Amino acid sequence: MRKDIAQKIGFSFISLCMFTTVLFLFAIIYFIGSRGIKVISWEFLTQAPRNAMTAGGVAPAIVGTLYLTLGAVVFALPLGVACAIYLNEYSPKSYIVNIIRLSINNLAGVPSVVFGLFGLAVFVKFFGFGVSILSGSLALGILVLPVIISASQEALLAVPYSLREASLALGATKWQTIRKIVLPAALPGILTGVILSIGRVAGETAPILFTAAAFYLKGYPKSIFSEVMALPYHIYALMTEGAHPEQQTAIAYGCCLILLCLVLFMSAIAIFIRQRQRSHYYG
Repeated sequence: MRKDIAQKIGFSFISLCMFTTVLFLFAIIYFIGSRGIKVISWEFLTQAPRNAMTAGGVAPAIVGTLYLTLGAVVFALPLGVACAIYLNEYSPKSYIVNIIRLSINNLAGVPSVVFGLFGLAVFVKFFGFGVSILSGSLALGILVLPVIISASQEALLAVPYSLREASLALGATKWQTIRKIVLPAALPGILTGVILSIGRVAGETAPILFTAAAFYLKGYPKSIFSEVMALPYHIYALMTEGAHPEQQTAIAYGCCLILLCLVLFMSAIAIFIRQRQRSHYYG
């Protein structure tokens, strides 16, 4: 009897937590959507800002956000997966490897402004890339690298060891086993890390503040060494600078809604690939 009561209380508490989380999620979406939809138009999506950023659109910021997000994922994904493969499949079981794993987990909790200052010192100054898409993408890539490494490690650990043994027993090398058996099975879990990374990269302001973002640009970036406008920094600039708070606040809400839709769109693509791979591999 007591066990049944405890179970019901536990399930009720879990349901309440889930309901509260979903409620807050929809409240945020409604809050941003109801205010941002008022300024969304074709002109807003396709034109550059004008009149001291109180009119026109935010097309350069949308393009810049896409460039920075894709650049960060392209840099961090292969590096993170390769690191996870080494730590999980090749590294010796020693205290040094445990320290490395602990350091990676701790790195995920470092404030983003620290990565921005690191990017400024290393990519902008030391390597001479300047304030550019390349510097911003590298700084953001390092920011999400621990997330991708951790998610990839968990995905690799979830692959049954019997699959590795069967592949090796058939005469495959260790690398062939990893490439053709382990990685395809772990890909859905790895893409989960990518989805989380996209959400964080697209919304970060501090790293690009020092490495990539420009306050205002008339056109689009011409190369990876160009400065770029980005939606997170544009929202920050609209809410903290300028002498027309009414118009700028409305535009900022519109940028928030676009950024939210952009993150959901890119995450949906990754989710689709993950589900397709999962159904293909597991039937």
